[in-house]
Amino acid sequence: MKPTVNDIARVAGVSLATVDRVLNARPGVRAVTIEKVNKAIAELGYIRDTAAANLARGRVYNMLFILPDTANEFVVALDAHVTEQGAKLRHQRTTLDTVRVPPFDPQAIVQALDSVDATRTDGVAVFGPETPSVRDAVKRARARGIVVVALVADLPSSDRDHFIGVDNVAAGRTAAHLMGRFAKRGGRVLVITGSRLARDHLERRKGFDAVMSDRFPELDVVASIEGRDDPDLIRKMLPEVFASYPDLRGIYSSAAGNPGLIQYLSDKPHPGLVVIAHELTPTSRTALEQDVFDAIISQDTGHLVRSAVRLMKATADRQPIDHTQERIRIDIYLKENMPSP
Repeated sequence: MKPTVNDIARVAGVSLATVDRVLNARPGVRAVTIEKVNKAIAELGYIRDTAAANLARGRVYNMLFILPDTANEFVVALDAHVTEQGAKLRHQRTTLDTVRVPPFDPQAIVQALDSVDATRTDGVAVFGPETPSVRDAVKRARARGIVVVALVADLPSSDRDHFIGVDNVAAGRTAAHLMGRFAKRGGRVLVITGSRLARDHLERRKGFDAVMSDRFPELDVVASIEGRDDPDLIRKMLPEVFASYPDLRGIYSSAAGNPGLIQYLSDKPHPGLVVIAHELTPTSRTALEQDVFDAIISQDTGHLVRSAVRLMKATADRQPIDHTQERIRIDIYLKENMPSP
């Protein structure tokens, strides 16, 4: 027979109420007693049915996603998946909400984190830049008992519980490999970034530079332009770039703002220019089909949201995590292997 809480109480020599407090991490239990209960759990091989326990207690999970308030299609897809997952998880007594903040605005993220009610929210997934103020806000949220997951861009200097997203250094290295293979001769390569505050963009540039300098020294990577993920700004910046670098051989668009790049290159084609971009969206898909882009490095937005929810729930319940299930794959799309829309 499977061991029960009665067995734990008997072996540990404590009351059922004490076992319940230890299992649910409630205060008021001495450290020595917690140790006795945990020892009994280990000896008996007790495995708690968290779902059944939560159902019996009427447990409701409330999760919040803090996302940039932008029209870029990657974030729009993330938001749509949050809504979709929220609808699917209602029967599991789980609610998902979204707060949108101005992009690349650390103070707005700080205000959003500080305003989260710890008595009503179990976990927060944050997509934003890493700054000292954001780091401190994450630590304050954690101190209030809120699980914090860094989404897409890591916040390693903070006290966040988990990061969910691709290995951005590896993504940048992958982009460099493609760029070096596709470019047929030497010349200049431009990197378009969103913000120097965005760790995901910085890590992609780091990986890109490492491979380009080591394996493709004939291609000179010039200084990044910071497009703020703004298509209009990027489109306006490109004429000066091409005037400054007439031997431009490639562009690595490491952030959002792809519509501005696509519009410029569609209006003024540059035959032989290699373009590697990020995230498969309706707009970037069309650019790939029309040979404006050569390759797209992407990540599954649905997987990002599902994994963030699983991580927040498991951490809130102090349950083990299957990290292989939560690993986000780097997808490479060419014109020939795009999935159906």
